[in-house]
Amino acid sequence: MAVVTESLPAVSRTAVGVAALRAYESSRPDRLFDDPYAAAFAAAGHPALPATGRGDAQARLGMLFYPQVVIRTRFFDDYLLGSGCPQVVLLAAGLDARAFRLAWPPGTRVFEIDLPEVLAFKDEVLAAHGASPACERVVVPADLRGNWAKAVRDAGFDPAVPTAWLAEGLLIYLAREDAERLLTAVRELSAPGSRIAFEHRPGTPPESLIARARATEGGEPVTALWRGGLGGRAPEWLAAHGWEPSTVTRAELAARYGRPSDDDATAGGFVTAVL
Repeated sequence: MAVVTESLPAVSRTAVGVAALRAYESSRPDRLFDDPYAAAFAAAGHPALPATGRGDAQARLGMLFYPQVVIRTRFFDDYLLGSGCPQVVLLAAGLDARAFRLAWPPGTRVFEIDLPEVLAFKDEVLAAHGASPACERVVVPADLRGNWAKAVRDAGFDPAVPTAWLAEGLLIYLAREDAERLLTAVRELSAPGSRIAFEHRPGTPPESLIARARATEGGEPVTALWRGGLGGRAPEWLAAHGWEPSTVTRAELAARYGRPSDDDATAGGFVTAVL
């Protein structure tokens, strides 16, 4: 299989590293989830990783993010399957294989939105491994900085149907105005009963994951892409736009899942909201 990785945008290349962490977790006997395609994504995408992020430096950076990636994957898995929504939208779906690996209720439609070159890379790897979706999967090639709302509606998305939205690992790469623009479009497309989830960090203390990543060798190609998103004001923004938000810390989830907490777990976490 000759998968072309050079065309992957810089932001999307970070998904290759995340796939490697999901593959490692999937190999554990006490794994919190099983992603049978993560190793294939990691192997196919490895040439696209920045040279400064390879070897020991890459391993250190990966282990820094490992607890956060594992807990958020399991949390978002549970969020989506427990949403009760027949329509799911993965914003910047990247190398997320949930359409293939989760036990979706009958009739669920999962829309994956990402750049055309990212989805092409993903589908080539999945096809090479004979992957079949466990739901109705709809791929939507679109730039989230453009008119993606029209693209997803043209692909069959129904704004009258309650939807579970997921913006996993996305908002930190957007400036505040871009994050607000994206979430405003989500709100306009959401029927009553819709839900949304993404990472939430109420502050950035000196010992935070963000600060440690910036100080870690090999971290600069990733951290240079971060723009901050909504900062620590996500619950307030959501509430002001008609959502009912709630938050949970990684420390709470780590205790629930039987995993040790990383140093930043009390500050880092997730926000979910219902309309």
